Amino acid sequence: MAFDQVGGGPNGLVVGFDLDMTLIDSRPGIAAVWDAVAAETGVPIDSELVVSRLGPPLAVEAAEWFPEARVPDVVALYRRLYPGLAITPSDDLPGVVESLAAVHAAGGKVLVITAKNGPHARLHLDHLGLEVDDLVGGAWAEEKGVVLREHGASIYVGDHLGDVRAAKVADAVSVAVTTGPYAAEELSAEGADVVLADLTEFPAWLRAHLDSSHL
Repeated sequence: MAFDQVGGGPNGLVVGFDLDMTLIDSRPGIAAVWDAVAAETGVPIDSELVVSRLGPPLAVEAAEWFPEARVPDVVALYRRLYPGLAITPSDDLPGVVESLAAVHAAGGKVLVITAKNGPHARLHLDHLGLEVDDLVGGAWAEEKGVVLREHGASIYVGDHLGDVRAAKVADAVSVAVTTGPYAAEELSAEGADVVLADLTEFPAWLRAHLDSSHL
């Protein structure tokens, strides 16, 4: 199982975060890339539908629109177009800067784990000036759980049911946010330990969680 990785190992508190629709709203940029893929290939693609279900690896989405034999070429085309079309339109979500700062204020490390490839994820983080300590790309759902365990993460924050499963694999606290495709009830049903409306609620939750952990 290979992942794109940047950064080092854990030291003390490690909090993992998903990227798309947890830290950043990448929908405008991703839609622009898929529209360009459609234009270059002549294959109609509903980019609004695509961005309504972000989370799984790129190849999974490509297979929804192209036959299996064409998927590798489509993935390569998408990745070639991505830096020029997807970075600038994407923005951080409410509470993100404060949430990362809260982890650092507690003496912890921020670990970002995403199904997106590492170099593209890094472009987003650098463009938005988001301060993270480690970045692992190319991991999805239960694969993320393996990364969480390797880095000693005790909390994983994400918007997708796959992120909840990742936390469970790592025996980490699953903190889910409803900024992605799933409602609070769906995230809870999947086993999320905590469901927040968005990351504006995370700093207070983290302080309370750490205080209770020290009792």
